[in-house]
Amino acid sequence: MRVLALGGIRSGKSQWAETALVQDAAAGPIRYVATGAVSDDPDWVARVDTHRRRRDHRWSTVESADVATLLRADAQVPTLVDDVGGWLVGAMDRRDAWTGGSVEPDVDDLVAAVEAFCGPLALVSPEVGLTVVPATAAGRLFADALGLLNQRLAAACHRVVLVVAGQPLTVKDGPSS
Repeated sequence: MRVLALGGIRSGKSQWAETALVQDAAAGPIRYVATGAVSDDPDWVARVDTHRRRRDHRWSTVESADVATLLRADAQVPTLVDDVGGWLVGAMDRRDAWTGGSVEPDVDDLVAAVEAFCGPLALVSPEVGLTVVPATAAGRLFADALGLLNQRLAAACHRVVLVVAGQPLTVKDGPSS
């Protein structure tokens, strides 16, 4: 089962995805792929610590932006990727997408790896378009790229859930496209 959990900041999407994956994962190990950059910012460190304290001993954390390679390397181990927005920012930086480069090869690679993944998989991503249009060109570029990426991932997943105020709303519950 591949599931995409969407939601705003502090919506509860990560916690919902963790719980859903544990239910699908049986009793074995679970991999948590953290896509965000390591930071010494105290607020960021506290957020990461909150996430880690929720997970039991079965979870192993891998900090990497190379999500597609990790998914292909072990396509059976239950995996949570948190979060797709952080992955996209890193891809946009690497591909110089802020000034005309393209992340399309990276997006194609990620979507293909998701489609080929055989074990339980949960992807966590911020939802776009629930607020004002970003005031900056970079903000609009990111929102557009994330919206398109979320659409492609939703098509590749069996289930899509929008988490609002900690409450999951099923958007899609059926076969992937």
